[in-house]
Amino acid sequence: MLQNQPIAHGNLSGGVSRRAAIRAGALGLMGGLGMGDLASLRATPGSGGTIPVGRAKSVIYIFLSGGLAQHETFDMKPDAPIENRGEFNPIPTKTSGIQICEHLPKLAKISNKWALVRSLTHRHNEHSQGHHVMLTGRSEEPDGFKPNKPQDTDDPSIAAICNSLLRPSGSAPTPVVVMPDKIVHRTGRVIPGQFAGSMGKSQDPWLLEVSPFHPLHYGAYPNYLFHHAKGVKEDDGLVFRAPHLSLPSGLNLRRVADRTSLRQDLENQSHTLESAAGDEAFDRYREAAVDLLANGDVHSAFDLSKADPKQIERYGDNSFGWSLLMARNLVTAGVNLVQVNLGNNETWDTHQAAFPNLKNFLLPPLDHSLSALLNDLDASGLLDETMVVVASEFGRTPKIFRLPSAKLPGRDHWGAVQSALFAGGGVKGGTVVGSSDKIGGYPADDPQKPENFAATIYDALGIPRGTHWKDLAGRPYSVYHADPIGGLT
Repeated sequence: MLQNQPIAHGNLSGGVSRRAAIRAGALGLMGGLGMGDLASLRATPGSGGTIPVGRAKSVIYIFLSGGLAQHETFDMKPDAPIENRGEFNPIPTKTSGIQICEHLPKLAKISNKWALVRSLTHRHNEHSQGHHVMLTGRSEEPDGFKPNKPQDTDDPSIAAICNSLLRPSGSAPTPVVVMPDKIVHRTGRVIPGQFAGSMGKSQDPWLLEVSPFHPLHYGAYPNYLFHHAKGVKEDDGLVFRAPHLSLPSGLNLRRVADRTSLRQDLENQSHTLESAAGDEAFDRYREAAVDLLANGDVHSAFDLSKADPKQIERYGDNSFGWSLLMARNLVTAGVNLVQVNLGNNETWDTHQAAFPNLKNFLLPPLDHSLSALLNDLDASGLLDETMVVVASEFGRTPKIFRLPSAKLPGRDHWGAVQSALFAGGGVKGGTVVGSSDKIGGYPADDPQKPENFAATIYDALGIPRGTHWKDLAGRPYSVYHADPIGGLT
């Protein structure tokens, strides 16, 4: 059986390819549930009571950290001046009247399965503020906000609110999973907006860190790894890890299920959890750990090493494809919300060399893996009950520019307008909501706020209007701050 350990690359025995080793070797579910895994397992079946079933049983929120360029993807401006329209050409889609970028041909062929919102807007042009806005669904910064560090006064993320209110269906032990990594700036600081904030750490969503962070690596490794200024990169050391889900030697499920035995086992291994033993958070860790260890369906959701090679090829044999295939497996197992961060912070931040980087490294794996996800969900009958959402922290400037140090041009940060894609869960395919102006700089009609964006997710999952979450002091706060985006369903 394959070990859940880093793979030594180079000449691999048995004819196993390097890529297969990166993926399959790193995903073998062996070892044991380590203390770090248990301590980070903060997800709890929701404490907010029973939530009615919505149009969607699950939502997959694909977050493209760095800022997706609307002109080069879903809102092309072929009639605008060259300094606005850029180098790429539009192509027709399956839906008459809708055109998207030539480098998204697979998505163009299935436009009947997705809808676009071309008028999503907020006022923030910096990464940290933009992330907080689009991950929490709140347009304004909270009091005490710090762009370089998450605070316990931050607004709770959409994922955290769903984690506190929802109960998973099927065999899933947790309502929310965020994967394959937390969003980290290239300087090493963790971006705010991803956590429970003022709701309290006990409501943090389960952050499944299976993809390594590297400050100078971007894109879908191994075959789409790049650097913004230098182009293609190679790194044999990158692996994609699933969590350890089998029991440590000498520990069986009966002992794990016994609170006293588990506490003693944990205390013997790690002093860091001694203070947690006996409190509510510890009980939640224990219960979730037992569910995971006893749950064969969840094991299968994580274990891509046993996936059909044709399925891996269909999604893309790289970190984007692996992430979306795992997300698909998790919603099938009953997870309510899976947030997939495709690319660490600044992967989509196309300040320089925007056109070659998008053409060669970013759009091909997105087109391949996202279209595969939508087709797979549709073929299996799951698309009607699974909403897929794709967005960034902001869009890009309507005018192309060049950094003083850059050889090739790009676009800067731009919160005033971005495009978001919605599919499944009752969304009417072949639909466009809102529009931007002639140069793609501001909404021209039907502007939508992050509050509308978040409400669309909450509504799809059946969270009723009037629902509240509570902070650590027990003060209630409304979940909804706007209506869902009209015209999508």
